[in-house]
Amino acid sequence: MKILDTLIDSLNGKDLAVKNVCCGAFWTMVTTRHSGLASTYREQDFKDSDDHCMINDAGRLTEKLAGDLAEYARSDDTVAASIGMATINSLIEVDEHRCRDIGAYEILAEKGRNLDVAVVGHFPFIPKLRDVARNVWVIEKQARPGDFAESEAKNILPKADVVSLTGTAFINHTIEELLSLCRDSYVVLTGPTSPLTPVLFDFGIDAICGTQVVNVDNVERFVMQAAIFKQIRHQGCATVNNDGLALHMLKYRYIVTDCLM
Repeated sequence: MKILDTLIDSLNGKDLAVKNVCCGAFWTMVTTRHSGLASTYREQDFKDSDDHCMINDAGRLTEKLAGDLAEYARSDDTVAASIGMATINSLIEVDEHRCRDIGAYEILAEKGRNLDVAVVGHFPFIPKLRDVARNVWVIEKQARPGDFAESEAKNILPKADVVSLTGTAFINHTIEELLSLCRDSYVVLTGPTSPLTPVLFDFGIDAICGTQVVNVDNVERFVMQAAIFKQIRHQGCATVNNDGLALHMLKYRYIVTDCLM
């Protein structure tokens, strides 16, 4: 995939050591220069054998260089690709000047007010978004009542004014196909898997909503203990540092092509 090639080629620090790899039930965290998160995305069927799902060099991943582990993002095995995307996120030097602390809902609500919005993935903000948008079409693999199946993406995305794509589309390698369907729409990439780098803007993405790990030990502990994202997100938020500022485990980050809403 050209977008993944460009993403990996843009990384600095590929010769850095891999300090830790933590592959939890719901989230994967890799620590190199920084710590990066990605969904632990598992599609494999384990009924007969799990041999086809083995992660190469499992147990010895910290003996690899960061660049080698980033290459796992190309894997057709989605657990390996999750490790690769977390590694990529751990290497990105986020440009703080292009960032704002804001959530995906606020962006989609502003850009999609009284317009047609398509969301890939059933996010918790969907009910609120329906209150401000003209139409909200949710495309979900495990469809709930009112959602559309993945097969409907080709019919829905081209007619949407605003589209929200999930960063896990990098893991299952559907990102380029989905972007090709977003013709003249405003495209937001969202979720902790989303790489916070402006190199993605050359591929039709207008805004990226992701997270930075700022309390490595706590996030790692929750990832290892099968925490879902809202459990990770809410831990540490009440702690105050010496400057009187809230110290969060994670920071929401939002970057756009022109640095403006």
